[in-house]
Amino acid sequence: MAGLIKREDIDEVRQRTDIKEVVDGYVTLKGAGLGSFKGLCPFHDERSPSFTVRPQVGRYHCFGCGEDGDVISFVQKLDHISFHEAVEKLAHRIGFELHYEDGGSGPNREDIGRRQRLLDAHKVADEFFRAQLLTPAAAEGRSFLHGRGFDRAAAEEFGVGYAPQGWDSLLKHLRGRGYTDPELKLTGMFSEGGRGIYDRFRGRLIWPIRDIAGDTIGFGARKLYEDDQGPKYLNTPETALYKKSQVLYGIDLAKRNIAKERQLVVVEGYTDVMACHLAGITTAVATCGTAFGTEHIKIARRLLSDDGSGGEVIFTFDGDAAGQKAALRAFEEDQRFVAQTYVAVEPGGADPCELRQSKGDSAVRDLISTRRPLFEFAIRAALKRHNLDTVEGRIAALRESAPVVAQIRDAGIRPAYARELAGWLGMPVEEVSRAVGAAAKRAAPGPSSGQGYGQGGQGRGYAPGAGAGPAAGTAPGVAPLPPSAALPSFNRPDPRDPVAAMERQALEVALQEPGMLEGETWLRFSEARFSTPAYLAIHEAIRATGLGFAGDPVRWVEQLLQEVPEPLRPLVSELAVVPLPASTAEGVLRYCKDILARLFELQITRVKADKMGQLQRLDASADPEEFQRLNRELMQLEMQRRSLRSDA
Repeated sequence: MAGLIKREDIDEVRQRTDIKEVVDGYVTLKGAGLGSFKGLCPFHDERSPSFTVRPQVGRYHCFGCGEDGDVISFVQKLDHISFHEAVEKLAHRIGFELHYEDGGSGPNREDIGRRQRLLDAHKVADEFFRAQLLTPAAAEGRSFLHGRGFDRAAAEEFGVGYAPQGWDSLLKHLRGRGYTDPELKLTGMFSEGGRGIYDRFRGRLIWPIRDIAGDTIGFGARKLYEDDQGPKYLNTPETALYKKSQVLYGIDLAKRNIAKERQLVVVEGYTDVMACHLAGITTAVATCGTAFGTEHIKIARRLLSDDGSGGEVIFTFDGDAAGQKAALRAFEEDQRFVAQTYVAVEPGGADPCELRQSKGDSAVRDLISTRRPLFEFAIRAALKRHNLDTVEGRIAALRESAPVVAQIRDAGIRPAYARELAGWLGMPVEEVSRAVGAAAKRAAPGPSSGQGYGQGGQGRGYAPGAGAGPAAGTAPGVAPLPPSAALPSFNRPDPRDPVAAMERQALEVALQEPGMLEGETWLRFSEARFSTPAYLAIHEAIRATGLGFAGDPVRWVEQLLQEVPEPLRPLVSELAVVPLPASTAEGVLRYCKDILARLFELQITRVKADKMGQLQRLDASADPEEFQRLNRELMQLEMQRRSLRSDA
């Protein structure tokens, strides 16, 4: 198990990674003033760009939806990976070797190099298979796709390819690209016989199987020819890259829409995923030759932000006995979700691909929209196993179905389904309700019983975030802050308030150009009095941080984020990326000097007002020395004010 990444290494990765280059891989950015870039936000739909990146401070902020963070959090959110994984991915990107605490160790250079070599081989194979689909030899494969309603554009969108019928077509291609046989054996793309290795996939349609980051890690192959003695579908075997219990086909294409729509549709095959996506159900994925299990659920929960605030998982199964069995197996895993689970079964038994072929895209959308709660499906399946025309059959059906009703997470609809069950059984509602209540008591955990994935607010002992590891925003290797009894709250400053506007502009300068605060300027800035509560708290954080990191704007902002109260972190991020109104380096310098001069002038005006009040309250004849001292100080303040204006 990998240890905690050292904090200094995390800081180094953050500092050395160009956030613009990373964001450019996901968002088209255009210049928006000196050192700032804008694009359409990847976290919400918008027509005009409000997503701003400021490479100098290593931050991004969307002025539309409020999403903000650094390069690590951006990769986390867009690739839906953990903090640890994001740091390792970025470290590999810049060729930086991470170090780990507590005697732990991450992947060494040899392991990283071997993994990258395997990924590169899969990428080359992926390109080879796609090119082969366009050759005359792949006519049968193209005919198969056409017969199921997929044109060339669809094949290209999903990367469908073709494996030639020869024994060594791919083998020769990869050897020609410099890969050795020992390396190729590790890919899972080859079988081994008495004469050495040969192509595992021959004369088949090929679907690339990609991980959540979009890297090809394996392949699924569909039989095309009658003389092929292999199974209908043949997948990559377990390898260092490919673990079928942790892989969902189509997750690379669906991940953003799953996160945005809080919906996951689980179908049974590659062509079903294609049909769903082409029909507008862009949250569809499929397992790869295995049942939807615990590891798949972990991926789904992370994408859905499965914390009790909504979301749905929809399983589609064939209407035959095998499909019903699969649905009931899925119901056994239902309790691992906070999201509501549903099942969508086409009455005629057609899968999404067949449905699209026969009735069009709208039929696929209708199938998903007419989903039923998975527990309802499970109840009806239990009833079908008994003869409800006999007393014994009804009692047996009640004993089997009452625990299913008792598991319904929404306490508000549980009694309604107890009444429905009573109607289906032809039994008194009171009797069925008692049976459901008794089943619920039997299933209730004891005081010390652990619950694994509990359901928020439904009597399952679940607290959002409990057992989820370090607090959000806490880096590996850094102890989380102790829980606070009450976090301070701050109202958003009124932009129409001229004093608040002045303080905001001064903080923008301090955050983005901390080099302007050196020497006497720092003394003046640290002594300035901020009156807007939110800006006052940020100003105090700047004073507490000091100028130790002023030469490194990325770490400067990162330190301030650790210093300010948590509710103000989004505001700090916003102030750090908002474009300064200047188009040249000289213009930025002039603007910063002017803003700081105006801040200091405002402070002088406040001090003058205080001293003028003292002077007016003073009896000059009773204390002439104090009267003269105040007058001298007022004159000095006025000279400072004029000097600031002259410099600006």
